[in-house]
Amino acid sequence: MKQLYHLRDFLFIIGGSMVTAIGVAGFITPAKLAGGGVSGISVILYHQWGLEVGLTIFLLSLPLFIAGIRIFGTRFGFNSLLGTVLLSLFISLFGLLIGYEGFLTYQDSVDTLLSALFGGFLSGFGMGLVLKGGANTGGTDIAAQIISKYTPIPTGSALFLVDGLVIVAGGLAFGLESALFATITLYVTSVSINFVLLNMGTRYAKTALIVSQKHHIISQRILDELGHGGTLLQGKGIYSKQERPVLMTVIPNQKITQLNTIVKEEDPEAFMIIEEAYEVLGEGFVPLKGKSKS
Repeated sequence: MKQLYHLRDFLFIIGGSMVTAIGVAGFITPAKLAGGGVSGISVILYHQWGLEVGLTIFLLSLPLFIAGIRIFGTRFGFNSLLGTVLLSLFISLFGLLIGYEGFLTYQDSVDTLLSALFGGFLSGFGMGLVLKGGANTGGTDIAAQIISKYTPIPTGSALFLVDGLVIVAGGLAFGLESALFATITLYVTSVSINFVLLNMGTRYAKTALIVSQKHHIISQRILDELGHGGTLLQGKGIYSKQERPVLMTVIPNQKITQLNTIVKEEDPEAFMIIEEAYEVLGEGFVPLKGKSKS
């Protein structure tokens, strides 16, 4: 059974990388849409200096991989490296086949809008599959997590800040209209990722309740690998009448697959409930400071 899970995860990573690569090479790059992330920077460098997009994504991600490994551990770095290597490879392959000219003529703004929508959808859908496979595409996600670790800025806000700077750079390179279309791409990408990860869920975080005798090691991995804490509750089994510790943690949507992997690896017999967190206030999410009182 474990081999089947590994095979499924690997297929998710490969398939997701291919779908994302089609979105980047076939729509986003030809339309000059720098919609955040390392891929957005690579789009700018391709059109300004002719640097190959897939190779540029890989080279720009290397320093982030090194930093991620030093800060978050080797497991984090390997998962990021696997997703980005495959993504860079497939982008270069599709770029070689279609020459980064895309599928549309780009004679008017309608073609750019279509590229923003379809490029964002394909990229987000593919990234969601990669995340479901237990990997990620690295890039500015790592930078955002590093910023969040060493500053009071939550990960989501840090990622928004980094991606916003890339969009501004794209606007300076390609004009205001391109920056506005790139914002659409970024939004559609995030919606597509949520669609894949959460089965059309729209909230940005989940509450997980984990019943396991190995809660100590699971808790430590959540701290080390996901950068989030939790609370250990005391429960009692209705049938067994035995004391059962319950670990409660709140995790952003994009890390749910990583949490599932941690629990599955440490205790396949664990019992876990994941539910919507409609509003999350406090460290790592929306700060309580400044929140209006009702």
